Amino acid sequence: MIRKAQVKDIKNIQALINIFAKQDLMLARSLNELYENLRDFWVVEENKKIIGCAAMHISWEDLAEVKSLAVAKNKQGKGIGKELVLACLKEGKELGAKKVFALTYKPEFFKKFGFKKVKHTSLPHKIWIECIRCCKFPNCQEIALLKSL
Repeated sequence: MIRKAQVKDIKNIQALINIFAKQDLMLARSLNELYENLRDFWVVEENKKIIGCAAMHISWEDLAEVKSLAVAKNKQGKGIGKELVLACLKEGKELGAKKVFALTYKPEFFKKFGFKKVKHTSLPHKIWIECIRCCKFPNCQEIALLKSL
């Protein structure tokens, strides 16, 4: 079942994200950051356990980001990631975003939704606030992708 995240989900969202962060597959997220951005998150719950999450974050006037997409390893390949991305894209459109970007190590997944590779420098400087705080900055290998809604 996909739904908007609730306060009670945050620690489980963090645990799921940080499994992949420890493998350098995505950025770790602090509890503070997750609580502050609770309303951005979608989750998939199965048997009262969070098995997937993703966030739709408004970045600028007409730009949003799909971020923190994670699906439990034993649940991958079952359409959960697709469901989460589609929910984020729908919400982004409803909120008035005209473009959505993603920074990812898995560009092929996002290309299935019509995202196209772009240069990092084509994105507004505002998005780099999070990047500057990252331990991988400025040597990040994430691929920037953009989709028009």
